[in-house]
Amino acid sequence: MLAIIGGTGLTQLENLKISRRLIVRTPYGEPSQPLIFGEISGHEVIFLARHGNGHTIPPHEVNYRANIYALHLQGVTEIAAVATVGGIHEDLYPGTIAMPHQIIDYTYGRKNTFFDGVELPVKHIDFTDPYCPNLRTKWRNAALSIDESLIDEGIYAATQGPRLETAAEINRLERDGATMVGMTGMPEAALARELGISYAAICPVANYAAGRVDSLHGIQYEEVMSQLKVTMVKVRNIIAELVKQNGD
Repeated sequence: MLAIIGGTGLTQLENLKISRRLIVRTPYGEPSQPLIFGEISGHEVIFLARHGNGHTIPPHEVNYRANIYALHLQGVTEIAAVATVGGIHEDLYPGTIAMPHQIIDYTYGRKNTFFDGVELPVKHIDFTDPYCPNLRTKWRNAALSIDESLIDEGIYAATQGPRLETAAEINRLERDGATMVGMTGMPEAALARELGISYAAICPVANYAAGRVDSLHGIQYEEVMSQLKVTMVKVRNIIAELVKQNGD
């Protein structure tokens, strides 16, 4: 079973034929919203909006454990995530879509493991390659099939939020090797790995990061959302092709 997790700009899938909604309770609380079951191109998927249906849950307050565990309870074996980012590298300009292959975690205070109880054994997952190579290939093939451009590599810097970064912080992230910056990449990827769920993300670029190009003196939120609306059309098309190929 394939699940799609949507982020900023993707609180619903317009091409999803909804069959039912399911409220799921987990040992870690409730997920961001009821799980949405439906079909795309005749193939069943589950959709979950990371920030809730009304985009009311900030990145640091998302119950990542409940989200991933709820999908696990439904037999999900693959999670195709969408995570909006700011572009640090000059090639990641607004409107492009990137598929990171590495991640650097700058978040703090988030519940980032299922194995933190005193009666539970410590769980050391191999996180050398944080994104599933097989699922990355599926994302890549889906984009190629419909002639959508997809930047195939990148290093995602996961910051705490909900505020955007300073120009100096972006400079630091670039020195660390990051090419894009977002707020929801972790611990989502690690939690999926703990449960043995294949996980890979594509990242629509909404804006240049702080201090870069047209964000040199500030980021205009209205312009960001306008750009994101256009880019999400491409993202939905890629998702539809991914689901179709995955189900064939």
